Amino acid sequence: MTHLILLLGLLLIEYFSGSQAENVFSQYWKDNIGRPPTPHWLAAKASPLSPHQAAVFMKLMENNELASHLPLFCKQANIACSTNALVKKTLMNGTTLPPIAEWILAKFKYELPNETPLSVASQGGLPYFRESMVKEGGFILVPDLRDPMSYKSFLPRSLASKIPFSSTHINELKKLFDVVDESNMDEYIQDTLEICEKHPIQGELITCATSAEDLIDFVVKKLGHNVHLWSTESVEGSYENVTIGEVKLIHGNLSEPPTLCHSQPFPFQVYYCHILPKVKVYAVDIHARKKVNQAIMTCHYDTSTWNPNHLAFKLLGFGPGQIEVCHWINENGVVWTKAQG
Repeated sequence: MTHLILLLGLLLIEYFSGSQAENVFSQYWKDNIGRPPTPHWLAAKASPLSPHQAAVFMKLMENNELASHLPLFCKQANIACSTNALVKKTLMNGTTLPPIAEWILAKFKYELPNETPLSVASQGGLPYFRESMVKEGGFILVPDLRDPMSYKSFLPRSLASKIPFSSTHINELKKLFDVVDESNMDEYIQDTLEICEKHPIQGELITCATSAEDLIDFVVKKLGHNVHLWSTESVEGSYENVTIGEVKLIHGNLSEPPTLCHSQPFPFQVYYCHILPKVKVYAVDIHARKKVNQAIMTCHYDTSTWNPNHLAFKLLGFGPGQIEVCHWINENGVVWTKAQG
């Protein structure tokens, strides 16, 4: 009976919880960063759970009873509790994109060789390129910019901290979210845990933020409270040979590296954030089917500690320390820089 009353309470307050939860996130942002205001797309990733809902689900989790209420939890928390992840395949102009490109874990693993076939790695376009290949008036083949699971929300820190986010507890984690072996979600969970547990290369600082508060805390710790964030506007241009418009340098101070945060495929929103030395950041206008998208491009100027067999060197030639390597920031990815002034 107690559980029934609790669940009825969850259903009754569902209508009112969204704005309250977003206000919690916005207040944390305001207290720690202030300006600029939270970008709408990032604020939309705030957990829709109210503190009361989070407390109820935490109680169910502690009592090992969440599984029997998983559909309600997934719906109210806006997370992905399914064996296969879905992704939007249509652009704003109605164009249908091909199935999402294969998730390539190795693009985040600079210290390890990549065994991904080049034909798969370059599906839809080049994942890595030289700075000289991006010039106004030129052309470049853009890869798939989509986040495999773009719709999911953060969990509240109180709940996220209780999730067994570790490869040593992967069976417990999969059971919690009802994930079937060898499904898409199973692969995503394994890949995300692997990248989050990898050893950083020399000069690299990494973290995996499993809540919005963790994300903000890491950025503030490394860059301070006065920051600016940059993100690619949309997935327009994916799989297209686009025309390059204005290329604007937005961060060129190689002595103050930015923080790069990549959205990871996982049941709830997780960011893999890392700081590497000698990185420049550009905002690039790309013209695709008459639609202009502003994509963020980062260029790594110190590749001396990358593995000689890394995908970037396979695609571009040369080797560690011989060239700079650039890549796009995908959907829901964020680049944080120190604000000027």
